[in-house]
Amino acid sequence: MTRRWLPYPILSVLLLLIWLLLNQSIAPGTILLGALLGVALAKVFGLLRPPKARLRNYPLLGLLFVRVVYDIVRSNIAVARIILRRDSRMQSGFVAIPLTLTDHYGLAVLACIITSTPGTIWVSYDSSANILLIHVLDLVDEASWIDSIKQRYERPLLEIFQ
Repeated sequence: MTRRWLPYPILSVLLLLIWLLLNQSIAPGTILLGALLGVALAKVFGLLRPPKARLRNYPLLGLLFVRVVYDIVRSNIAVARIILRRDSRMQSGFVAIPLTLTDHYGLAVLACIITSTPGTIWVSYDSSANILLIHVLDLVDEASWIDSIKQRYERPLLEIFQ
């Protein structure tokens, strides 16, 4: 009975918490509306019937998380230096990266990693050719970017998801 009304309880609670944080209020009306939205949106999500993600290597997932946090901090510092120096020699550009990763969840995690790292953004993904296109704020060496993405992120994601 509970699963019928609350198919994804963790998602409902997370949506409620996000609602409360966005509204910066714990008034009864805000809580009630957030709870209703959390339950309703979780039910809508259940209608999509998403396939379950199969994680194969939990310890590596933790290691990847630590690596990503480190890379985000390091990239924040590098982007701040670029902005503060206002270096006119800086070259931004696009990098096409051939991927081996095909798992949808793995690609979604890779998109989150690349987009949350300052100085890079996921531009497009060609699923037929399995090519990822990213934009890099300070593109010095295209080959090093390709190697870095493949070794630091794609290789662990392959072990985690495929």
